[in-house]
Amino acid sequence: MIVGIQGILEHKEPTFVHINVHGLIHEVFVSINTSSQIESKEIKLFISQIIREDANLLFGFLTLDEKKMFDTLLKINGIGPKVAIAICSTFSPDTFAKVVNSKDVSMLKRVPGIGPKAASRILVELADFIVEGSAAGDHLSNSLIEAAMALESLGFKKDEVKKALSGLSGDTATLVKEGLKKLQRL
Repeated sequence: MIVGIQGILEHKEPTFVHINVHGLIHEVFVSINTSSQIESKEIKLFISQIIREDANLLFGFLTLDEKKMFDTLLKINGIGPKVAIAICSTFSPDTFAKVVNSKDVSMLKRVPGIGPKAASRILVELADFIVEGSAAGDHLSNSLIEAAMALESLGFKKDEVKKALSGLSGDTATLVKEGLKKLQRL
């Protein structure tokens, strides 16, 4: 699994870049926000790799926050990489957190490829777990999102997971362990 790439920028478009890594040129899809921040020929990106039967796709981000936002969006049923990168192109991670916290469906519908149903689904999936605030709050919200998705993937219902995780804090592993203990009692 590729998690990062560093090399020389060969070609740049608004939605992708070509990066030369020791003679091997990789095509990496980027958000418009990331593309606009790339200024030098030497480039280093955090990567989300998606392998499909017909493609091996690389999505690159200058910041870990934007990568985490992309990865979180991919975990939502019905949201694929094209829509996730469109959301990353439209909103910075901070702005996206504000949109989710304010439950602003109209703002989400501005993203190409997102209609009212998808916008509502995104807000419902993320509403209880994205917290505005400091870096510590952002880390906590990412841990809560990851823990909730892990517990849901184990077959627990969303409202049970929400109850189990309420009031807990810590990293993802701690939240999952504590959440499982609470879920056994429910």
